[in-house]
Amino acid sequence: MKKVVTLGEIMLRLSTPGYERFVQSDSFDVNYGGGEANVCVSLSNYGLDTRFVTKVPQHEIGQSAVNALRRFGVDTSYIARGGDRLGIYFLETGASQRASKVIYDRAHSAIAEADLSDFNWKEIFDGADWFHFTGITPALSDKAAELTLEACKAAKEMGVTVSVDLNYRKKLWTPERAGEVMAGLMKYVDVCIGNEEDAEKVFGVHADDTDITKGEINHAAYENVAKQLIERFGFKYVASTLRESYSASDNGWSALLYDGEKSYLSKKYDVRIVDRVGGGDSFASGLIYGLVTEMPTQDALEFAVAASALKHTIPGDFNLVAKDEVEILTQGDGSGRVQR
Repeated sequence: MKKVVTLGEIMLRLSTPGYERFVQSDSFDVNYGGGEANVCVSLSNYGLDTRFVTKVPQHEIGQSAVNALRRFGVDTSYIARGGDRLGIYFLETGASQRASKVIYDRAHSAIAEADLSDFNWKEIFDGADWFHFTGITPALSDKAAELTLEACKAAKEMGVTVSVDLNYRKKLWTPERAGEVMAGLMKYVDVCIGNEEDAEKVFGVHADDTDITKGEINHAAYENVAKQLIERFGFKYVASTLRESYSASDNGWSALLYDGEKSYLSKKYDVRIVDRVGGGDSFASGLIYGLVTEMPTQDALEFAVAASALKHTIPGDFNLVAKDEVEILTQGDGSGRVQR
C-alpha cells in the first residue's frame, strides 16, 4: 500500500452556525483542520497509509486535534508535543453575494516555533512514497520555513516524490517574502499545485485574459503559466484549479494539468457550496491519489476535480468521502439521488 507523508499545522476551527455573522452569533461550531492535515484525511479515506507531521501543545486541546486525525486512520506517531498553543481560525460562512470571512489567531503556535530536533526525517520517511506540503507552512515563521526545507531535502535524498500546493496567504506573508522562500523549496518539488492567484503572487506569473469573478477563464493562459513554471523549476506536473466565482453560494469548478508536453482539462462542475474551506486540499489529495496509484493522467485529474466538487458539499475542513463515491461522480452520476 502506498504511503503519503504531510507536514503542516492543524488548527482549531471555530465557525458560526449555519450562515450567521460573527456579530450575531453567540456560539461556535468546533472542528479541526489545516491544509496538509486535510490531505492526509482524504488519502486515508481512499485507503492509503498516511502520516501527518506537526507539533501540538501537550494539553487537552492539542490532544483533541490529534484525536480528530486518528479517527480517520491517520498515523500521528511522529507528531511532536510541546509549545504553548494550537493555532485557531474563526470562520463566517458567506452566502449569495456575501463572501465568507476568515480571522486567524495562530501567531506563536507550536508548529511555528518547532525546532529541527523535534523530528527525525529518516524515520518519518521510511517506506514513504510521497511527501506533500503547502505554502502555508513555511509562511508561519522563519523556523517553520527552515523545517520545511529540511523535510524537502530529506524526502528527495530518500527518493520520495514531493508535491506542493502553493496556497499563498496574504495574511501570513508578502509576495516578496513568499517568492524568496518558495523559490528555494521548488528545486525539491516534482508536482506543483496552485491557482491563478498563487502563481501570480508567489512567482509573478500571470494568467492573461482571465477574470474568475466574471466567469472568464482562458485555458491557454493557464497552460502558458504551467509552461513557465516547468521551465523555471523543472516540475514533472503543474496543476491549476479553475474556480469561477458566480457568488459565494455557486461556483464553477474544474482544473488543468500540464506535464511538460500535453495539457489535460477536466470536466467542469457547477457546485452549490455548503463549505468551500478545504476545497483546494481535496483537489490536491485527489491528484496525489491518482498519480501515486498510477492512474492515467486524465483519470487522475478527473478524480481530483470530482473529489473536490464533493468536498464543497460537506461542512468542516475534511473531505469525508470514500473512493467509490468519487468514482461514481467521475462516471457521470451527479444527480444527487438518494442511495438506497
